[in-house]
Amino acid sequence: MQIEKVYEPQRFEPHWAQWWIDSNIFHADVNAPGRVFSLVIPPPNVTGVLHIGHMLEHTEIDVTIRWHRMLGENTLWLPGTDHAGIATQMVVERHLAEQGILRPDLGREKFEERVWQWKAQYGDTIKRQMIRLGASCDWSRERFTLDPGLSAAVREVFVRLYEKGLIYRGEYMVNWCPRCQTAISDLEVTHADVQGHLWHIRYPVNGMPGRYLVVATTRPETMLGDTAVAINAKDSRYLDLHGKTVQLPLMDREIPIILDDLADPEFGSGAVKVTPAHDPNDFEAGRRHNLPKIKVIDELGRTTSEA
Repeated sequence: MQIEKVYEPQRFEPHWAQWWIDSNIFHADVNAPGRVFSLVIPPPNVTGVLHIGHMLEHTEIDVTIRWHRMLGENTLWLPGTDHAGIATQMVVERHLAEQGILRPDLGREKFEERVWQWKAQYGDTIKRQMIRLGASCDWSRERFTLDPGLSAAVREVFVRLYEKGLIYRGEYMVNWCPRCQTAISDLEVTHADVQGHLWHIRYPVNGMPGRYLVVATTRPETMLGDTAVAINAKDSRYLDLHGKTVQLPLMDREIPIILDDLADPEFGSGAVKVTPAHDPNDFEAGRRHNLPKIKVIDELGRTTSEA
């Protein structure tokens, strides 16, 4: 036969990718003798499509799996997808919005039904892409993170860890979405730099008439939740203020002046307002100095009664 000069993968690869699956050559037999080697796919989001990060990771796993299979080991690459709650919710909400339907109008149960309908219709895109690429997974064992067995096991493990005191609920800074009314991970947040400017606010020093500590801030709206002002212990301009307190403007609340490296003598006035409930750096400073946390912006993005 004459070999064609140009290889056309679309003519051949789908056939052989499907033949590999139909022939069960990637199937792991639990009764097979010998050494066992298994890897679980880091489950990609059910909402997504493959990107270059997946390609790198899947290539490395596939090479490893095929090597162990060539060594004669009973080898399993377990495939599956992650339900990706927030991402899936966003996709379904956009889909409903095109029909003029809002999530609150449906209610929880009806919305969940729509999510499952969407998953059944569109949720296997990544699976089809991986099959097309020839990934050597055992597709007969494909799993989904909300499969009854898996989700039950996760709940069981978390309850056990909680009962042993190994996990606990604490106060932390989170990314909060006022629209979704939920915390979201750093991976699901788009960060944007915004050009701002410094506001300079005078805090009267208690016991020193006419003496003010000028605080420079880009977040004047959180001033109402201040529980301290930080200065740097090495800043010679404020040596006379060590151990003093100031009166918080507008709120007329006495708050301490703390010595902390949070304050940079080279930035602004060298004095920094500390609002532990509304800034990650301030939150850590509040922990170091045991400061109270006063929430002045609520989960809807509105000012609270504290403000």
